[in-house]
Amino acid sequence: MKNSNQSLPRTGEGIVIDIGTGDGRFVSAMAKRDPNKFFIGIDANVKPLEKPSMKATRKANKGGLSNVMFVQAAVEDLPKEFDGVADEVHIHFPWGSLLRAVANGESDVLQALRRVAAPECQLEIVIGIDPERDRAELARLGIENISDEYLRRVLAEKYSRAGFVIKDHGELDRSTWLALETSWARKLQSNSNRRVFFLIGRAV
Repeated sequence: MKNSNQSLPRTGEGIVIDIGTGDGRFVSAMAKRDPNKFFIGIDANVKPLEKPSMKATRKANKGGLSNVMFVQAAVEDLPKEFDGVADEVHIHFPWGSLLRAVANGESDVLQALRRVAAPECQLEIVIGIDPERDRAELARLGIENISDEYLRRVLAEKYSRAGFVIKDHGELDRSTWLALETSWARKLQSNSNRRVFFLIGRAV
């Protein structure tokens, strides 16, 4: 699924890809804030994409956004048209197989991210974990205890092998992650036990 009235800009013109976009809140909010960039929201589940995709195709005076596109695709099978176009790639609060892939540094998914990244593309990943509430799901996904040391010693190396140099990593304080323009940040705000970690990388 994509907005039929959209064409893809050339690389270097500020193309931002949000993977696991869900209801597209981040894409829509950022597109309004920065009309000079082009935003692509990608999710494997088509259902949450329907409303933001339809809204984006409206006329501007009715809330439409000419700099937005929504696409249904799995991260392992991103469209070939996106190869090498992204100046930024964001993954915020992934869950299920996407969480497993980025938290474990699965090579096929990291290679797919690198494939869509332009030279010097910035990669931002934000992971939210409640060690107690999410214990069963983390075990099912085979995810180790995420910590700053794990990001530094394990994940940084895996991302480096895929073509991303990790420039920064750590844990976000509550006020910072609550300010993220995502629906998940708002849904999780009542959970004071949730720890939120981030990775910032650059494609090389």
